[in-house]
Amino acid sequence: MRRIWAILVALSVLMFFFYRIMPTLPEFGNVEMFRKSTFDIIHKSTKGPYDAREFKKSKNLEEGSANVVTSIVVNYRSFDTLGEVTVLFISAFGAGLMLGSLRSNRRITFDEHNVLITASGVALPLIFLLGSYVFIHGHLSPGGGFPGGTILALGILLLALARNDFQVAGTKYVEQISGAGYVVVGLAGLAISGAFLANFLPTGTLGELFSAGVVPFVYALIGFKVGAELAGLISDLREGGA
Repeated sequence: MRRIWAILVALSVLMFFFYRIMPTLPEFGNVEMFRKSTFDIIHKSTKGPYDAREFKKSKNLEEGSANVVTSIVVNYRSFDTLGEVTVLFISAFGAGLMLGSLRSNRRITFDEHNVLITASGVALPLIFLLGSYVFIHGHLSPGGGFPGGTILALGILLLALARNDFQVAGTKYVEQISGAGYVVVGLAGLAISGAFLANFLPTGTLGELFSAGVVPFVYALIGFKVGAELAGLISDLREGGA
């Protein structure tokens, strides 16, 4: 009986939406872009009139990231991104606790192979370089702290697979310093600009490496934090926590 009532209520809501709400909506393709907040975000003009933006020419914009996604993720909704980083920390912390309770005191090892050891020595600098590039250039091109940090952690995983004597150390300190640094940036924005995580540094020229204010610094902090947390999980798994 409850299922029947649930179906009837759902059908009633759908009928109300299609017959009363849908007719009031604009036709597909006829939405006025100037009414959308995304238009202001894309053109970096949420606080003022719209002006043309030119790559490598426009200076001192409201938000200086050439990558529109970065403008949203690390500037206009940076507080939400801080929450996402916190969720990742809680997830890694919970997984570490669970793995610790299941620890078998038996370290997982692999048969070392000269090819893998040699290849890891060649590939590791390239992996770290790529990961660093991804989060350092996150405000200019697709990338950012989350994928960049994941790439860094892949380098740690490669070392763990290649060498049985490899020890992951210092990840907790890197994670803590990076997380605290993110909060410090937010407090600095509150003190200087009057809003938590406000972009208080000059935004520079659109498309230049040194642009977008605090965004590159925030992405670097996120990259190191994500990389350290994932590397810590790799260490827990290898030390017999599974």
